[in-house]
This record gives sequence, C-alpha cells and structure tokens, in this order.
Amino acid sequence: MTSYIALLRGINLGRNRKVGMADLREVARSIGHADARTWIQSGNLLFSSPRRNAEQLALELERAIADRLRIPVRVLVRSREELAEVVEKNPLPEAAADPSRFYAVFLERDPSPKVVAAIDPSDFEPDQVRFGHRVIYAWYRGGLRESKLAAALADARLGVTTTARNWNTTTRLVELAGDETPG
Repeated sequence: MTSYIALLRGINLGRNRKVGMADLREVARSIGHADARTWIQSGNLLFSSPRRNAEQLALELERAIADRLRIPVRVLVRSREELAEVVEKNPLPEAAADPSRFYAVFLERDPSPKVVAAIDPSDFEPDQVRFGHRVIYAWYRGGLRESKLAAALADARLGVTTTARNWNTTTRLVELAGDETPG
C-alpha cells in the first residue's frame, strides 16, 4: 500500500464551497479508502491505496466529491514520497524559518517552459520564487495578500491547476502520511 495525500483546491475559503472534513472522509471511504483521514479544514486528505496512479486517484476523488457533495473541486494527489521530496529539495532553506509565508504551490503538471521563462524572479523582490518538478516554492516575504508574485502564480497565468499549502502544512502532511494513527 502506498500513502497518498489529496490536496483539494479552493474549498472552505469564505462562505462558498464548504466541505466538511467528516463528509470528505466519508466520500473517500465510500470509494475504497477505508483509512481516509483529514487534517485541518483546508482540504487535506490522507489515505492509502494499492494503486500507483495518482492522476487516476485524483479523478476518482473529484467525481465522488461532485456526485456525493454536489461540489465541483479539483484534486491534486501526491504520494508521501513525492511530498517528502518537495520538502527535501527545498531550494529556499532560509524560507523554512518563515513557514507561514513560505508556500509550496502544487501543480497538476509543469507549466510550459515559455510560461516559466516569462516569470522573472527579480520582478517580485523581496518575494522569492523557485520552480521544481510539479511544484513552485514561493516565499511571500511581505505576506500573501500584498504579493504581486501570488497573481503571477495563478492558474490562468500558469496554464495549469494549482493549489498552495504553507510550509507548516506541507511538512506536517509529510509527517502525518508516515503516521499510521487514524485521525
């Protein structure tokens, strides 16, 4: 069995698109993930599966959530190993000391090289950005709300679906995915 983390995009932000974590666990369990558990209200689902196709797992979860909860939501799935690699390959280690302003922006797939080349990190200083494999490391040094970088990393500009987690959440999800205690 492989441990996976599903990252739901854009739920429980404001009044719209509310998804209860108990409901999310029940949806996951109804499609065969008996060990499904959630962490915080922002749509983080941990589960295990014998299948090794994260894209297929994401599609199954998207369909089940839409069918059972009547909410269309994009889901990105990473194995525990993939998420651990995101943490291990952090190209901005100094940003980890500012974990509430440092984000891993998870990508459905890598953006085109042309799109990446159009994002000049010096245009966004003091914020910092680095691209990894299906992840962008973004340090919003003045905070996310005031950042021009955040707009540059939007789905429409990148041409791919994204969902972000701050560094505290990212590292905690790696820890939790390795912990077999139900939650």
